[in-house]
Amino acid sequence: MNALVKGEQTALANITEQELVEVLQSSLYPGAQLQSIKLVLGYCKASGLDPMQKPVHIVPMKVSTGQKDNNGWDIKAMRDVIMPGVGLYRTQAARTQEYAGVSDPEFGPTKTLSFKAERWEDDGGRRVKRWVDETIEYPEWCRVSVKRLVGGIVCDFPAREYWLENYASKGDSGEPNAMWKKRPIGQIAKCAEAQALRKAFPEQTGSQPTAEEMEGKDLMIEDQSGQPHAGKPAVAMPQAKAKPEAGEEGVTDVEPKVKPAAQDTGAASVGEIAYINKKIEAKGLTVAAARESAGLDASDTLDGLTKDGFVALKDALK
Repeated sequence: MNALVKGEQTALANITEQELVEVLQSSLYPGAQLQSIKLVLGYCKASGLDPMQKPVHIVPMKVSTGQKDNNGWDIKAMRDVIMPGVGLYRTQAARTQEYAGVSDPEFGPTKTLSFKAERWEDDGGRRVKRWVDETIEYPEWCRVSVKRLVGGIVCDFPAREYWLENYASKGDSGEPNAMWKKRPIGQIAKCAEAQALRKAFPEQTGSQPTAEEMEGKDLMIEDQSGQPHAGKPAVAMPQAKAKPEAGEEGVTDVEPKVKPAAQDTGAASVGEIAYINKKIEAKGLTVAAARESAGLDASDTLDGLTKDGFVALKDALK
């Protein structure tokens, strides 16, 4: 292990921290704020990891603040959380020289999930949100077994994870997020492998979940009484929505051509910028093209993005 750590440290010995931050911001973590990059570097230094191999991820998450609003709902805030990837688990297992491989994933019967999907459409020059019925097929469960040498004997450490217990939803409608829609099989396989690696190598992996398992989910914390918060809705409570006009079946909200001025004109948060970067990447667009589609000033970066700009980009990238 020490030789590996020394080799990784030597590879970065001739680059300054500022240069490394700039490289990470422009390549592996585009759009991430300086504070989040420094958290990545701190994590890697403490664990003897090479940050250029992206062993950890910056995951924007809704984190329970331990407080409740006037209606009794948990108050949440978007924060960047540094989490290991399943690739880091593999690296940590390999460093023990006791990692003997992993089985091919086995999958349960194919099931179908039905849900309401949110769609924004153009209707005579105004953007209208509609809810449409959609379905997705998924494996009921996935089983993966990690092998470890224990006293010279190869032992199996199996783990079975269920899709419905792991998938990340988009909002409260039960709609899977973009990644779980695109890779319903690959994502559950990663979750099962991560669990198997934790069972086989608990002293190396600990109990922290991976980014693949937690992306798009809420992170719970304990309040002073030691009780975890389940976290129902997000910070903003549901508001009364405009009634659809006659003959517009399925319309749940209408966005006017001229938006009212937003009350919060401050800078977009780290999590909001990271969210927009992921949306842009998923759409295969450039930052400049995304800004143009949202009616923002021409620029090829998200530097100085405001809350209003975040809302405009979020709507444009739906």
